[in-house]
Amino acid sequence: MKVLGLEGSPRKNGNTEKLVKAILGGATEKGADTKFYKLVNMNISLCLGCFSCRETGTCVTQDDMQLLHGEIQSSDAIILGSPVYMWQVSGQTKLFMDRLVPFIKPDFTSRLKGKKRVFMVFTQGNPDEQTFKVYFEYLENLFSFLHYDVKGTMVATGTRDPNDILQQTDLLEKAREIGKNLVA
Repeated sequence: MKVLGLEGSPRKNGNTEKLVKAILGGATEKGADTKFYKLVNMNISLCLGCFSCRETGTCVTQDDMQLLHGEIQSSDAIILGSPVYMWQVSGQTKLFMDRLVPFIKPDFTSRLKGKKRVFMVFTQGNPDEQTFKVYFEYLENLFSFLHYDVKGTMVATGTRDPNDILQQTDLLEKAREIGKNLVA
């Protein structure tokens, strides 16, 4: 089994990255092959909205999304992590999400090879886990519409400083267990 970790925080080794890597660590413990990509370090351009990819399955923009499209197709599970900025995912994460259109045919059926499991991880400075609940549900619905098998969402609250997640040992352990369960 292959588990792909995609993380959209501009912070190096910040809370979101640590949480995504904890899930990947759990998956590795269960024997999965894992890969991690930090979206901010990749060349991902804006979607041009030309929709030629809906017909062909291939984006006309040549950048690092071709690599990620291949990684998604060869993965069984995907961990998508982002901090919450202004009630939504980071800009880097949004660019990535917009470029998933090639996986949808004109009739809205999927080009994905098999049902891809998706688990989403969010970090937020706000201490109230319910604050952005509607947005997280929206994203779960979006990925379900795109034919991914959404396995859930984890939210780490009160994560303003880059190492705040390290104080949430129970959440880090839960993340490792999620990784193990994705492989089971």
